[in-house]
Amino acid sequence: MLRTRLALVTLLAAALVVVASASAATPTLTGVDGPGFTITLKKGKTKVASLKAGKVKIVIKDLSNIHNFHLTGPGVNKKTGVGAKGTFTWTVTLKKGTYKFVCDPHAAIMKGSFKVT
Repeated sequence: MLRTRLALVTLLAAALVVVASASAATPTLTGVDGPGFTITLKKGKTKVASLKAGKVKIVIKDLSNIHNFHLTGPGVNKKTGVGAKGTFTWTVTLKKGTYKFVCDPHAAIMKGSFKVT
């Protein structure tokens, strides 16, 4: 009986470690457009300049109905709608290369980019 309980506890602990590792391994980025004529992409409080290739979760906070957030790069072409306000979540796999993000109606002034290695 004791061996069965010990085996069960060990199995549960191993499962928790696997789940915790999987969620910790996927970084979260935050993209914001508006309410003024600004667009940013950050990891925590730091603007994204470069990232390692792999899966990321991107939370977009679209704060204005005159803007959108459009991310393009190798294998990625995701965007929110102009006129759509709210929070949107994407999970994407970044590959080596350059990625750009813009507000389509104001691409000349609202833009950014980052490299993936």
